[in-house]
Amino acid sequence: MEPIHTARREVRYGVPAADHVLFNRHYILGYSYYFRQAKWALEIVNPENPDVTRMDNFRPDYRLPENFRPDLVDYEHSNFHRGHLVASANQQESELQNSETFLLSNMSPQAPGFNRGVWAQLEHDIRRLNATREILETYVICGPVFYFDQPVQCIGEDDADNGVSIPVPNAYFKSVLAETRTGSLRMWSFIFPNADTDEAIPTFQVPTTKVEQYAGIKLWENLMGSKVAREKGRVRKYFGS
Repeated sequence: MEPIHTARREVRYGVPAADHVLFNRHYILGYSYYFRQAKWALEIVNPENPDVTRMDNFRPDYRLPENFRPDLVDYEHSNFHRGHLVASANQQESELQNSETFLLSNMSPQAPGFNRGVWAQLEHDIRRLNATREILETYVICGPVFYFDQPVQCIGEDDADNGVSIPVPNAYFKSVLAETRTGSLRMWSFIFPNADTDEAIPTFQVPTTKVEQYAGIKLWENLMGSKVAREKGRVRKYFGS
């Protein structure tokens, strides 16, 4: 594992391990060679800026070894979206910042209804939370979940036009950590099936400890004490509509 640069503001509350940690200008990503996609992506949400155009310049991340690196061809005719982990609209202070979110290392194969539905709605609600006066800063970490007792579909194909085989996650997790102006910390965590759903977002809320169990990572590990333990073990009332 590469050393984590503790000077990066995103890692203030901890960062999980990964095969390859990619340091982008405005977010950090932990890549899994085994799954050919990110194991987690960690960001601090930026205020919305409608003056910055969504770049839509999807492209491979050439910092990854070729035999583990997704390419555009892997998603062609797959019936899955190139689903953002770090949301494009969360990173739009500049075109360069927005462009970084379109690296394929930040993508994971998501069912179209899921990507356009609850996942997009949660992203929107997080930005609304971050814009409220009581919140100083909002940290978000998310990534895929694989259930090894269930079938796993793959997209792409090894050695076919430089493609790789990419397992399709059974589910996705997202954990939100917000710091308030009074110095308190609030935590919300979710596990969503990678499928279209009409169920409301609070249906998918879980204790942060459950995310750790299913995703196989430690979240916010720099936070210690009994209050943090209680927060990680609770399901806080959803902040969205």
